[in-house]
Amino acid sequence: MAPRTDPLTLEVVELIGEVVSRYHEEYDEAAAEHALTGAQARVLGLLSIEAMPMRRIAKKLKCEPSNVTGIVDRLEARGLVERQPDPADRRVKLAAATEDGLRTAARLRESLSFAREPLGELSDDERTALRDLLKRMLGH
Repeated sequence: MAPRTDPLTLEVVELIGEVVSRYHEEYDEAAAEHALTGAQARVLGLLSIEAMPMRRIAKKLKCEPSNVTGIVDRLEARGLVERQPDPADRRVKLAAATEDGLRTAARLRESLSFAREPLGELSDDERTALRDLLKRMLGH
């Protein structure tokens, strides 16, 4: 199938790009307020949801596992993350957020207003439709 180049499609692509760019910019600013890099904040955010092995973190962030190891090392040095054995496979180490890491991740999420506030202005039906369209675009 040939890519769509009609004006509406191009406008939607540009708007999605602008939303992503603004989100990353705000995320990096919020991270800096906690003396974290954007990458460190993203890893901490993932680990605040669930503990996971380095390879899975790397896959989610689309980067090399060696990069994740360095990020986790720095977060661990700050007491925000700890390594623990995987109960399912003792040979595997999981990175997990500490209590301080969970509090920091929560404060980071609370400070991100760019996406949250405009979404709050949409009705439940509009947010549901947007969610469903985004899932469809991502093949979920």
